[in-house]
Amino acid sequence: MTEKVADLAGPGIGDYRTLATELPQDYEPLLAPMDRMKAVFAVKRYIEENLCQELNLQMVQVPLIVDKDSGVNDYLDRDGSRTPVEFDCGLGLDKPIRAQVVQAATKWKRMALKQFDCGIGEGICTDMKAVRKDYFLDHDHSSYVDQWDWELVMTEEQRSLDFLKQIVTKIWKVIFGAGNMVQEMFPQLRTSKFDDIPEQLKFLHAEEILDLYPDLPRKQRETRILQDVAPAVFIIGIGWPLKDGYPHELRAADYDDWVTETAQQNGEPYHGLNGDILVWNPVTQRRHELTSMGIRVTKETLKIQLKMSQQEDFLDLPYHQAILNDQIPLSIGGGIGQARTFMYLLRAAHLGEVTVSVWPKELKEICAKNNIHVLE
Repeated sequence: MTEKVADLAGPGIGDYRTLATELPQDYEPLLAPMDRMKAVFAVKRYIEENLCQELNLQMVQVPLIVDKDSGVNDYLDRDGSRTPVEFDCGLGLDKPIRAQVVQAATKWKRMALKQFDCGIGEGICTDMKAVRKDYFLDHDHSSYVDQWDWELVMTEEQRSLDFLKQIVTKIWKVIFGAGNMVQEMFPQLRTSKFDDIPEQLKFLHAEEILDLYPDLPRKQRETRILQDVAPAVFIIGIGWPLKDGYPHELRAADYDDWVTETAQQNGEPYHGLNGDILVWNPVTQRRHELTSMGIRVTKETLKIQLKMSQQEDFLDLPYHQAILNDQIPLSIGGGIGQARTFMYLLRAAHLGEVTVSVWPKELKEICAKNNIHVLE
């Protein structure tokens, strides 16, 4: 069980000796660096345009920094292991503003729905940039993060698994379409060396996956489900403690709803109106999470989740007060990792081939030995 506890911690492989054995040994890039950039921006345009069309979203500006006292920044999980970059700003102020670089725009987006006067069935999409300094930097984790962060106004009646699945299916349709588009643009991406991008997602609840692999920690369960069942899955119910006593993964208490009971299976309740899209990357031969999303908390479920997470002091913050006082709408939303999506669709072995960031010397040396050359 100790392995399961450790598996809930922050992401990344954890040490570079292990990473050296995990990277593909016979890697040959399918695109030259400049062609890869052309493909990146073609995919970016396609996804932004079609995501907005499918979900009725409008592209809007998004903050890079937020006021710490607003409570709007995303803490990513509830164990306190990943903290934002902070600094004072405001020359000439008696009391400078304590600003934070965003880790994600999850909570800001829900507030922004009101700011942009979105009605039911309308929403926003952002080209979000963030810094997550507490990641282990490996082949698919970077301190620099770019996401399509989106949010959509919904009704109380739509708070169901059926509605969640409808939205997820539309998102996957866009990702799949982007893959087809870029393969037409660069035919060398369509190769018998790798399986085609799957057209359909498989939906599974975290409890079902635990039933299949009860003795494995979370990351190994995800790997096996992608190998044994389907190469692209949406895992439902992330955050609620499963029958073994552990959540599938730690999830922040103040955005996705992971406590709502949604179904009964063999007399046991399933919880959660959220989840992740995971894919099997045939280049890295590893699992990759592309997007995390969910139906957002109500004032009732917010209080329950904060109590379970021992974070009830958050209720005094402006964002949480806005939920408690019905000042912002019910919504569904998520973040799609841009660099990971580019990496998956363009058959790249490392995030550094599709995005520019800082990488440790050890990582760059390991990559170079495997014919992987990261951008700096």
